[in-house]
Amino acid sequence: MERLNTKYINVNGTLLDLSTPCVMGILNVTPDSFYAGSRMQTEVEIARRVEQIVTEGAGIIDIGAYSSRPNADNVSAREEMERLRTGLSVLRRVKPDAVVSVDTFRADVARMCVEEYGVAIINDIAAGEMDEEMFRTVAELNVPYIMMHMQGTPQDMQQHPHYDNLLKEVFQYFARKVQQLRDLGVKDIILDPGFGFGKTLEHNYELLNHLEEFRIFELPLLVGVSRKSMIYRLLGTTPQESLNGTTVIDTICLLKGADILRVHDVKEAVETIRIVEAMRNS
Repeated sequence: MERLNTKYINVNGTLLDLSTPCVMGILNVTPDSFYAGSRMQTEVEIARRVEQIVTEGAGIIDIGAYSSRPNADNVSAREEMERLRTGLSVLRRVKPDAVVSVDTFRADVARMCVEEYGVAIINDIAAGEMDEEMFRTVAELNVPYIMMHMQGTPQDMQQHPHYDNLLKEVFQYFARKVQQLRDLGVKDIILDPGFGFGKTLEHNYELLNHLEEFRIFELPLLVGVSRKSMIYRLLGTTPQESLNGTTVIDTICLLKGADILRVHDVKEAVETIRIVEAMRNS
């Protein structure tokens, strides 16, 4: 599908061009993320992962210290900050100029990461629902904001997800949130449909089937399906065996207008983008 328009986001005073889709590499400084291969605990592991993400071609590093898998334990803000300080200190030492986003729903954590470590983007799974100060904080910090749709919280989101009309409810949710952010002066907003967050297997594939309709917002679109349960439960496998399924769905998302792929496997995502762009240009 032809891309409708060129999209840019302002990261630390530089425009990041999304006319060609961008890869966001996942750096989890957690002991309990759903995919064991993404858990980086020691400084050596973190440094190695940062080098890998950059070397393999990602444009953004997304660091997270709070596991948002279903039924994950709640982690205090203090513990989240301590983990992030360790991770960001290593990251800045290894790749001081890297474009970094922080995966957090807490406004005070976001502020610390931006003000102390120059993090460029806030990636909020809760779109301000889990911290009422988040929208005002994003506006004050003047950084791009990724907001995801999630029904419930990480602790209960997969217990009984229900929608009367999935697409209508997700679109109304984003329309309301975008307006709130615009009223506060937030300039760069990125939408994430939230695959796997408060959604059944059927909900996830319904979203995927209609992904191109998110273009109505005329905002950059991020998708994160990397090794998720919508792949391995459908196939009866595991996250470790879900790379091929991830590549297939990433390809579909790119063809439907995705601008950013949030992934564990950077090299494969970069190659997928290269193939899809070659198809578009042929």
